Amino acid sequence: MKRGLDVLSTGPLATVQDLGRPGHAALGVGVSGAADPVSLRLANRAVGNPAGAAAIEVTFGGLRVRCRGAIFAAVTGAPAPLLVDGRPEAPYSVLRLPDGAELRMGVPPSGLRSYLAVRGGVAVPPVLGSRSTDTLAGLGPGPLKPGDLLPVGPPPRAAPLLDVLPVRPPPSGDLELRAVPGPRADWFAPGAPGTLFTAAYTVTSDVDRVGMRLDGPVLARAEHGELPSEGTVTGALQVPPSGRPVLFLADHPLTGGYPVIAVVASADIGRAAQARPGQRLRFRPHPAPTLGKDLP
Repeated sequence: MKRGLDVLSTGPLATVQDLGRPGHAALGVGVSGAADPVSLRLANRAVGNPAGAAAIEVTFGGLRVRCRGAIFAAVTGAPAPLLVDGRPEAPYSVLRLPDGAELRMGVPPSGLRSYLAVRGGVAVPPVLGSRSTDTLAGLGPGPLKPGDLLPVGPPPRAAPLLDVLPVRPPPSGDLELRAVPGPRADWFAPGAPGTLFTAAYTVTSDVDRVGMRLDGPVLARAEHGELPSEGTVTGALQVPPSGRPVLFLADHPLTGGYPVIAVVASADIGRAAQARPGQRLRFRPHPAPTLGKDLP
């Protein structure tokens, strides 16, 4: 019997994600990949997979899958309550799922995105070297739906070394994110950067893998002309005419025509991706690395 996962239900959104497809921006293809790559790597480490193995990214719980064959699994990121054949199990631990077992994920008490890794990885066909679903470009497998069968790859030689992962769940209160000035910070009024780095911005209900719209004090512009489209990156805080920023996440467009006032530090992207509607974000200045300093 080939091992796999039968998808029974998906909740608001469930997709297959790995670490994405870098190196194709010149072709108009974004990186995509896990919105919270730290949690993906941790889940893979727990079951002995390579860090970039494909897993299931689950938004706000609701996933139900049935195993074909015995499977080792781990859930990281947002700590969704877990039931295996009706029996409670703990997230952040390695689970042994027997053949025919049903795994059910509830709504997490904090955070937004959970990662279900299985030993051997989700072995859907890769597209441009990645198994990630890019929801904006439509690349990779489509969002999961009931009736899908996800094949599981052969288990790696390395055995899992962990039983329980000693990590903290995503915070439910205010979230502090480090950011550096953006390429168009000079397009804003003198007081705008100070506003961004002192005020709190609330995550609205307009959140997906492309990005999140924030509500808070207006960031006034000094330049009111049109800006030609230019490249954007994950973590960019782009400011549309409303004056309220949009934070770009994994499936963001490669170009944009609104000025970017700041960019969230790459180390904080995963934490930002766990913010849920109603949560407040606070941005703090983060020095950009200089040549010969602060570099790995």
